[in-house]
Amino acid sequence: MDEELRSLTERLRQESGAPPAFERLVATDDLDALATALTEPGQHLWARELAAFRLGLARDRRAFEALVLLLNHRDPPRCASAAHALARLGDPRTARAAAALATNELRVAYALHPVRLLVELRAPEAVPALITTLQRRLRPHDPYRRVALACVDGLGALGDARARPVLNEALAHPALAEAAVRALGRIPKQR
Repeated sequence: MDEELRSLTERLRQESGAPPAFERLVATDDLDALATALTEPGQHLWARELAAFRLGLARDRRAFEALVLLLNHRDPPRCASAAHALARLGDPRTARAAAALATNELRVAYALHPVRLLVELRAPEAVPALITTLQRRLRPHDPYRRVALACVDGLGALGDARARPVLNEALAHPALAEAAVRALGRIPKQR
């Protein structure tokens, strides 16, 4: 069993109280039954999350919308699970959705997992979205240092020269300086 699936299953088992419906969703290999759990009225959030996650791992694109909603959830474990499933889903809309969530200033408190997902996807949208998000985090007294740090680390991992100016700006911020030095060191020198 995938480690993320095991972790999600244990978390949702506790959250749900493990009713028979939970055990059926865990045990089934029927993708249509999982897809039904996403759209059926009256479903609990845990059932929708479990179904979407399992469909994502199965590369079934019916999970896309539910996973994007979970990626933007206020509960970090739900965001992390959704990011994991979206990275494996293989839907071409994923990077665009993650970039929109990462750069949405009204939802910046929940941008950490979209930022990390963009880095994992290495999609064309990743570098511009991370640059935009990091530039906004360089304001004085910005409370979202974890998001800023994820952007710095991600830009270093992506190694794109377009990130050099914003990473140089990040050097002036004590909480980001060390990570910015490492990130700049990972970007190939221009010739």
